[in-house]
Amino acid sequence: MLAERLRASRRELTALWLDRISNRIALDPNKVFPTEDLLDHVPLLIDGVAEYIQNPAAEIGADMPVVAKAMELGALRHGQGFDAYQILKEYEFLGGILFTFFTKTVDGIDEPCGKAELMACGSRLFRAITIIQQATMTHFLVLADKVVAEREDRLRAFNRVISHEIKNRIGAVLGASSVLREVPDLPVEKHDELVDIIGRNAREMGDTVDNVIVLSRVGTDDARQHRNIMLPEAIREAVRQLREAAQAAKVDVRIDANIPAIEVNAAVIELCIKNYLSNALKYAEPARGNRFVEISAVEEEKITGKRELIVRVADNGIGVPSDKREHLFERFYRAHEGNVAVTGTGLGLNIVREIAEAQGGRAWAEYPEQGSIFLLALPLRREKEVTGEHRAQTGAETFGGP
Repeated sequence: MLAERLRASRRELTALWLDRISNRIALDPNKVFPTEDLLDHVPLLIDGVAEYIQNPAAEIGADMPVVAKAMELGALRHGQGFDAYQILKEYEFLGGILFTFFTKTVDGIDEPCGKAELMACGSRLFRAITIIQQATMTHFLVLADKVVAEREDRLRAFNRVISHEIKNRIGAVLGASSVLREVPDLPVEKHDELVDIIGRNAREMGDTVDNVIVLSRVGTDDARQHRNIMLPEAIREAVRQLREAAQAAKVDVRIDANIPAIEVNAAVIELCIKNYLSNALKYAEPARGNRFVEISAVEEEKITGKRELIVRVADNGIGVPSDKREHLFERFYRAHEGNVAVTGTGLGLNIVREIAEAQGGRAWAEYPEQGSIFLLALPLRREKEVTGEHRAQTGAETFGGP
């Protein structure tokens, strides 16, 4: 009779569970069980409890629907970023709801029974909830362990790449400085070449460290807490920082005269432009006399009515092989790995994409017949902190979330 009452009230009990969970966590109730399919099948958990109470010989096996739904819940909570404690708390709520239901229900049942039978029912209820909780937790922990293992693999690969990159740069700096110190009467051309080696490698190490710092902040509020400046100024600053590298590569860097006067996050724009521009300089076409990179930007309105800023960095370099394009923005990936004349960590483009996505935007590349075009799109909105008078004077906009 208790099992029958439990089955009959499963929808109401599920609703109570949903309310308890949503009252505890900062998550919209519609996202606690975010699909109709999952919400409709959550009562299967209660059905499984009722079946075990009615027939304790029927163990809750791994192949039963109730276990599949418990595992599905574990996968959902993992995807939502829950921790193990929050899941345990969810089942504590469920257990409390079901025990309260039992306590109220037994008083209204006329069926004669002994105290031992009631205790046995309570024990079976506890065991059923425990088994379902274990199924959820086990699947959650399997997924969590997989993520940790993947992160450890990426971290080891990252350490190898960065260590190798910085070690090579330090070696070049030490070698060049040693020659300058030990051979005082070098020809001017040789002297200037060694000084250039020291400066270039020091800059590359600085860029590598900057990239690592930004990469560590992606997805956190730190990446957003920077000053805002006008877009043309941010682009000019990024170009200024790579001026010497552009001169050494004999590449003409052009900035479109019609860059819109939009207020932007200086750190985000400057870093993204620097990575795009650095990439274009590295892969300039040596055989081409007129080597250039052109930076432009436009505002566009999407079909949805939302507006975005699109920054475009176009070059006439060696381009990207068609079979390499799919992986171009992946971490540590280098499309021209066999090109020994070009060094790098394979982090630049990946960092641009991760920063863009963290801001609610996107990053991608296009491939004309000659060279490459790298693009960055970021959502535009009116800056709430800017006064109406300032907007009227400057027309300033900014990008990013609320």
